[in-house]
Amino acid sequence: MVELEFSALARQCLNRRIPTREQLQTQVLAWASERNEQAVKISWQFTTQHARQKLNSQYCKVNPANKKYRET
Repeated sequence: MVELEFSALARQCLNRRIPTREQLQTQVLAWASERNEQAVKISWQFTTQHARQKLNSQYCKVNPANKKYRET
């Protein structure tokens, strides 16, 4: 989810030259405040179980204990 927020920040706020660090900080804080007020939600297109089936090999590489999610 963090990656999605960074992408939105880059497209909606950082798509122009901001001359100073202070102005950048002000712009990012204003953008984040507005985004939080809007309570933006993510509409996932798959279920947790579907994600586990598709990404199981990756889950197992990160943590072998995730093998319990493997479909039989």
